[in-house]
Amino acid sequence: MDMRLLLFSLLIVPWTFCATARNQKTEPRNRGLSKVLDYEGLQTDGEVFMEARTPKKDAVVLDYEGPGEEDDQNTALEKKDADLPTCLLCVCLTGSVYCEEVNPEMKTVPALPKETAYLYARFNKIAKITNKDFADIATLKRIDLTGNVISEIEDGAFSKLDQLEELTLAENRLVRLPMLPPKLTSLNANHNRLKTKGVKANAFKKLRKLAYLYLGDNELEAIPPFPESLRVVHLHNNNITTLTDETFCKGNDTHYIRYNMQEVRLDGNPLVLAQHPNSFICLRALPIGHYK
Repeated sequence: MDMRLLLFSLLIVPWTFCATARNQKTEPRNRGLSKVLDYEGLQTDGEVFMEARTPKKDAVVLDYEGPGEEDDQNTALEKKDADLPTCLLCVCLTGSVYCEEVNPEMKTVPALPKETAYLYARFNKIAKITNKDFADIATLKRIDLTGNVISEIEDGAFSKLDQLEELTLAENRLVRLPMLPPKLTSLNANHNRLKTKGVKANAFKKLRKLAYLYLGDNELEAIPPFPESLRVVHLHNNNITTLTDETFCKGNDTHYIRYNMQEVRLDGNPLVLAQHPNSFICLRALPIGHYK
């Protein structure tokens, strides 16, 4: 019996220690696995949490432009800045600038983009045109300054505009006309204060392409010489009192016919046309308008 107990003890005791050791080894392993799983879960949550707070990196754009292109961009920006004030006050389209009834009041000609071909600056408060206003704008073909308060135009203000064809100065306060550009085809100076002494003797005679001339509602006392190219001339409501056979025709040439002249208007002057029967003999049509 004692021998059996001894053998039983020798077998059970080691087995118990082995089982205990095995359990101790297994539990940490399991706990480790659970901890690893927990850490993985936390790590995953942490990654999401950090991603939500990670600031976005600024994109880096490499500049491969050479120094020449940079200079061109700077020049373009400077030009844009120079043109900006006028194009804020006015409407700037390709080759055209519209500055009509500008608010606040426009009292001088604005700085224009260099490619401007058509300028409409009507119904403002411009009082004077200087030689510098259009000095750098050689591309101008049409200028309309109707309805301003212009009383003075410096003599060389338009003389260098070689491409200018149409000039409108109607409804201003002019007492004299400046030198006109050579390629002018139309001049409208109706409703001013022009007198004969304010218009040079050959102001229009030298304009070989002038076709339309409007000088109505002024204070002219005589009719200036006209070029052969003239088609329409309006001189109504002036103070014209004299008319000769040489005004429109050539008194010593009875065969002369002024083919280009299509329309003459002289009504509203202290002039009796019946007293000058030979003054219109070369015209294709008599003057239009209402006469006494």
